[in-house]
Amino acid sequence: MDFDFSLVVNALPLLLEGAFVTIKITALSVMFGIVIGLFAGIARISSFWPVRALAAVYVDFIRGTPLLVQIYLMYFALPVVTGMRIDPFVAAITACSVNSGAYVAEIFRAGIQAVDEGQMEAGRSLGMTWMQTMRYIIIPQAFKQVIPPLGNEFIALLKDSSLVSVIGFEELTRRGQLVIARTYGSLEIWVSVAVLYLIMTLTISRFVAYLERRFKTDDRR
Repeated sequence: MDFDFSLVVNALPLLLEGAFVTIKITALSVMFGIVIGLFAGIARISSFWPVRALAAVYVDFIRGTPLLVQIYLMYFALPVVTGMRIDPFVAAITACSVNSGAYVAEIFRAGIQAVDEGQMEAGRSLGMTWMQTMRYIIIPQAFKQVIPPLGNEFIALLKDSSLVSVIGFEELTRRGQLVIARTYGSLEIWVSVAVLYLIMTLTISRFVAYLERRFKTDDRR
């Protein structure tokens, strides 16, 4: 079977546009997911049990159900409740952000609990409130420790973002499907899509490794 490189060249602009959309979805989802996850992670270790229980329900539900089902719930089920149609882009970002937030919550929880308890006691002895100690002492230390797992979450979500193609959103996977429907070049297009995903994930991996080395260097100074 011949591999038609001309088909790849002709389809590359469309696939690159899809790759850019994939990066945008992933970046926005991780950004919102970090915000959600930070608050949920802090809530997970709160001494106020209703807050801790609510955060646990959120994390367990999201981590215990597939992202694909969450996308369906956001795009198809939520409009039934609200009576309002949701834009595919908004549905994709919201579902991926909420999903990412649950995993990031556990990452931050582990990172915060890894910081020595004496740091909290030191902050409180200086007259800081619990929240001030978390903001200025605990979280900055925890953030350095959670960089590698956050990078892994970014990569995982980048690959999982292909699931938003089921609601017709034209990211990289969906663009590949549309090109194949027109050209019937399944081998060439899927290989191209796989290579583009590989390039993106390797780039993120290298960037995360750089950040990890950078923070370790700063700690030695």
